[in-house]
Amino acid sequence: MSTTDTDTTPETVLYASPAAASGPKWVETPVAYDGILLAGFGGPEGQDDVIPFLRNVTRGRGIPDERLEEVAHHYRHFDGISPINAQNRALKAALEAEIERRGLGLPVYWGNRNWGPYLEEAVTEAAGAGHTTLLAIATSAYSSFSSCRQYREDYARVLESTGLGETVTVDKVRQFFDHPGFVDTFVRGVKDAVSGFVAEGIAPEKIRVLFSTHSIPMADAERSGPRDGGFVEGGAYEAQHKAVAEVVMAEVADAVATVEWELVYQSRSGPPTQPWLEPDVNDVIAELPGRGVEAVAIVPLGFVSDHMEVLWDLDTEAMEAAEEAGIKAVRTPTPGVDPAYVSGLIDLVEERLNGTPKAERPHVTDLGPWYDVCRPGCCENIRAGFKPVAAGIRP
Repeated sequence: MSTTDTDTTPETVLYASPAAASGPKWVETPVAYDGILLAGFGGPEGQDDVIPFLRNVTRGRGIPDERLEEVAHHYRHFDGISPINAQNRALKAALEAEIERRGLGLPVYWGNRNWGPYLEEAVTEAAGAGHTTLLAIATSAYSSFSSCRQYREDYARVLESTGLGETVTVDKVRQFFDHPGFVDTFVRGVKDAVSGFVAEGIAPEKIRVLFSTHSIPMADAERSGPRDGGFVEGGAYEAQHKAVAEVVMAEVADAVATVEWELVYQSRSGPPTQPWLEPDVNDVIAELPGRGVEAVAIVPLGFVSDHMEVLWDLDTEAMEAAEEAGIKAVRTPTPGVDPAYVSGLIDLVEERLNGTPKAERPHVTDLGPWYDVCRPGCCENIRAGFKPVAAGIRP
């Protein structure tokens, strides 16, 4: 694989704008995008939607409905309604307001991977309105198959299935895990949690901060990020989370107190024989009293909004684990539609509109700024193999 900043092979990147088509790591040429594609995961909006939605999520894996029903009870607990679509409607409106405030004149088209409105509808609507140079924002900040490459597969699949691949281009903003607009919510949340515990008389050494993110198969974690990235066992996915957590805790130490922290995982699925990232958040919480811990701040570092994995896995199960362990617990906020986060996303859009040089792009860790154009083999899914993708060098 090339380790230079640009792969000069013609049409290296499928369905890309001319500025991105040759595969530069950072596109420092202005691009006149005429629409934003907001790409979400999707979620059911009623009891009748739950099993069809879960079939979409697990398509191609041959999972029977009886097993899907084991997961469905999370949604059924909330009347079959996932909050994620309402949250993305709110995010779309917030992005549109910020775009209008800056005078950028870009429409936002929203589509999901697994439930309506689907990405096919969004791209078709954009093309019908004459908007054919699209810049995608996926509602996921980190690098892995499910949080980045699978979205890029979706863009390519949609352009192929709709027959719009000859007329529509789709680039994407860089992974924004360490953009200050994303990180700011977590800094403020952890500061508030730790200072609150201290105000209650709990000594800093008896406080723990658990940064929680979605567990993924170890095989996917190891292949997250570029193949020449030099990452260890957990790949770029784990490295990115740890780097952000270190930044957050450094700011907390400066403002409040030095507190120990740990990266934990949640929402594991798949067969028990398949290795996934560990430790589990609930297992760690159960062990905290034995370490002399009296209070824990649970930080949903891997999530952009309070969707089902936050409401069920953290607000329900993790809080129950803390109660059983006899320790105080708070869950800090996700970015949601926080003004700093929304503004940061539009900053990423303006980077690409203006062709902002890499050296001028804000980032709070040494891993950033991340790539505009994903590198060859980035975030491979070894179970499914390589599929056509947009916004990255093949394969």
